Amino acid sequence: MDVALPTLMVSSGFLPTGSLLESLIHISNEVASMERLPVIQVRNISTMIRRIKLLSSLFEEIHEMNTPLPPSSILCLTELFSVIRRVKSFIQGCKDASSLWSLVQTELISSQFHVVVKEMGRALDILPLSLLNITADIREQVELLHKQAKRVDLFVDPRELQRREELLQVMATNNEKNAKNKALVDFREVKEILSSIGLRSPLDYDEEISKLEAEAQKQAGTGGLIVVSNINNLISLVLYSKSMIFSEEHNEKTNEAFKKRSASFRMNNDHSSSSQSVILNIPDEFRCPISLDLMRDPVIVASGHTYDRNSIAQWINTGHNTCPKSGMKLIHMALIPNYALKSLVHQWCRENNIQLIESTSSSSSDLGRSNSMRKSCEKAVDHISATKTAMDAVKMTAEFLVGKLATGSPEIQRQAAYELRLLAKTGMDNRRIIAEAGAIPFLVTLLSSHDPRIQENAVTALLNLSIFDNNKILIMAAGAIDNIVDVLQSGKTMEARENAAAAIFSLSMIDDCKVTIGAHPRAMPALVALLREGTSAGKRDAATALFNLVVYSANKGSAVVAGAVPLLIELLMDDKAGITDDALAVLALLLGCPDGLEEIRKSRILVPLLIDLLRFGSPKGKENSITLLLGLCKDGGEEVARRLLLNPRSIPSLQSLVADGSLKARRKADALLRLLNRCCSQSHSTVG
Repeated sequence: MDVALPTLMVSSGFLPTGSLLESLIHISNEVASMERLPVIQVRNISTMIRRIKLLSSLFEEIHEMNTPLPPSSILCLTELFSVIRRVKSFIQGCKDASSLWSLVQTELISSQFHVVVKEMGRALDILPLSLLNITADIREQVELLHKQAKRVDLFVDPRELQRREELLQVMATNNEKNAKNKALVDFREVKEILSSIGLRSPLDYDEEISKLEAEAQKQAGTGGLIVVSNINNLISLVLYSKSMIFSEEHNEKTNEAFKKRSASFRMNNDHSSSSQSVILNIPDEFRCPISLDLMRDPVIVASGHTYDRNSIAQWINTGHNTCPKSGMKLIHMALIPNYALKSLVHQWCRENNIQLIESTSSSSSDLGRSNSMRKSCEKAVDHISATKTAMDAVKMTAEFLVGKLATGSPEIQRQAAYELRLLAKTGMDNRRIIAEAGAIPFLVTLLSSHDPRIQENAVTALLNLSIFDNNKILIMAAGAIDNIVDVLQSGKTMEARENAAAAIFSLSMIDDCKVTIGAHPRAMPALVALLREGTSAGKRDAATALFNLVVYSANKGSAVVAGAVPLLIELLMDDKAGITDDALAVLALLLGCPDGLEEIRKSRILVPLLIDLLRFGSPKGKENSITLLLGLCKDGGEEVARRLLLNPRSIPSLQSLVADGSLKARRKADALLRLLNRCCSQSHSTVG
């Protein structure tokens, strides 16, 4: 149990230090008396304990003197208390952790010890040894410790690196998926590796498995799929190694570790023309928790648990979004192949003369599924491709980056979001794989970040991901609209706001999304605000998003209420904005709404602008201009028609459009000329 650091009342002159020294002596003795030290990091730990024992002698001697110390000594002792407390925590963490996982992370753990030694050296920098009434031996020892701490180098035990390399080679062999390569795991080599890190009895193996499972649970649900997959591979290896290594020596103990279930398998005898049925005890770790059958194609879900692919695919495909074993909500539906366990299952089947029938064959009819249903489940849930090296590389990269999004510091999250943003910029496969890796929920969460760069990278990554149509549905399902609208309305940077508008444009390509986004009370006002305040690119993003949304009739009134009409008309005169065609397209759609028509008719400057655009606008601009003029003149638009007739450029412009415009423009220009002709005739009749 950690000792609480006593409160120190700092004042001028010399200070009493009894309680602080007692705490230092107590925690130093706790570290020095730690038993059953871990096999991994043994040199770093033993060296650190020797340093603390030496400091303990210093603390005891100062305490025995019972004299006040200078303030710099108090500061040094306070820092040393913090350092020793961290050392105790590190050593206890190494004791409690999985030996295999510690071996895999040996460089990281070594660096943590190195940092603590450096901190110890910095604390001793301010210790005024010349002012302390201590013996010459203690003084010399502390001075030597200080010098060593200042120049100490990072130490990574080469024996641990060698053991890790041997372990990784075993895992690489174990992960071999090529059916032609029937390499088996050399359990004598595995036993030697595990024995070298302290795993020598079945009880040691059981404790190691429990520690690995605890580590997997700690990592589960965070999106760090590579880490979870690696831990599960280690669990599979230890489980099967235990059953193989101790099968003869500890048969009874091994049998107690497995549930006594029997299952029938069909196997073909190469020396007989008939098949026979055998009853075998399947190792518990090879059984799917759902079907209780042998896992022919084991996969890992987001919670870190392993299931047979067909069973978990059917579970997910029937609408479940939780892990069957733990009940945890799955943050993504990606199924990560557990190659280590699959290899061990194949090896076990060969050793027991069982023909392993792939999960897509009809012999799995006991699960109550047809081949076509299994294929549809897999298609609906698991799109992971293992056939292309490039796609595998993208998948591993995406999983790694998603793990950083989930657990990293703000700086790491910023970099991970930026790299996902770039990765999603090109290629539909990249966008699909990133979504399957579980990136979308984390990116949606990061939209609320107070860090401008994190927010900007997250919204841009979602924009890039949304180009893939299926991702649009996933983004909407993740509840992204609230956060995207927040960024659009008050993002930390203008680029973030503009990319939020572009994301809304992309998402609104789907009709259901038009409805959802349009119903959001702040979406239209936020787009109109960006239309007013954004850069040229931002104004265009806002205008195109508005266009997509008002295609749905129910959204037109919201856009009018948000003040879109006068602003769009104003932008027709803004050459710098460069969005004339986009503004015209939105106005033409709003014309179909009674409130929109009324608001557009209020403008006194629009008609002259439209007449000029009939002459000098782009082909698309001319089409939308004539659409607006025709709509304004119909159904009670006599006043607009009169203004057209009074403008000397209107009739020549319409005649020119009838002669040279597009088919749609010619037809509408001709209709408007006939309408103006009737209006003119009616005026003459009234005068007559």
